[in-house]
Amino acid sequence: MIELGSATLATPLCVALDSNDRSQILKTAEATQPHAGMFKVGLTAFATLGPDLVRELRDLRPVFVDLKLHDIPAQVSGAVSAVAGSGAAMTTVHASGGAEMIAAAVAASRQADGFTVAAVTVLTSLDADALREIGLGEDPADTVGRLADVAVRAGAGALVCSPLEAEALRARFGSRAQGGPVLVVPGVRPADSRPADQRRTSTPRAAIGAGADILVVGRPITSAPDPGTAARKVLEEIEA
Repeated sequence: MIELGSATLATPLCVALDSNDRSQILKTAEATQPHAGMFKVGLTAFATLGPDLVRELRDLRPVFVDLKLHDIPAQVSGAVSAVAGSGAAMTTVHASGGAEMIAAAVAASRQADGFTVAAVTVLTSLDADALREIGLGEDPADTVGRLADVAVRAGAGALVCSPLEAEALRARFGSRAQGGPVLVVPGVRPADSRPADQRRTSTPRAAIGAGADILVVGRPITSAPDPGTAARKVLEEIEA
């Protein structure tokens, strides 16, 4: 069991439901529910179907609304309030928005008991070359660590990082039992899957071994002929 604010996750698997097709999302959610600890509603799904989708999914599993908010503190505060009011368990802000923005998000989250703000460090689609191109000329691990420090000091209860930084962040902030943040890890690919547009990836078992709490897996499950079986195999790979 994974404790996330007031939510309890039965497994570490978060299935990413990022489609614009409501019927397909609900079909996939029902198929994967026995194996999923959480469902993620991404930008495409939320922009198309909005809070009503969150309200439907929350009856099946806790819902993570992945909006990666990055705006002035007042705007982020308002958006977090709205997401928390929909019944979601967690949403994301970009750690690069700064301490004041993150703190405003955390303050807004307190209107909903146990709602968690997760700070995204560096997108898993970015590698060292991409960071240099946008003016962050350092190793991704260094950028992740610096942004994570800002986020934790500002009160974020969770951090989003690639599997390659999970071990360093767990060592940096301590275990969950020691008060360390929840580590939410996308870029997780089963051993027989292609990385697609992800750059910093690892397998489910390696990510859990590095200290990840929640594994976000999308296309290897949702694009599979049988999403339920694909979700079960992710959990089996963790335990292998």
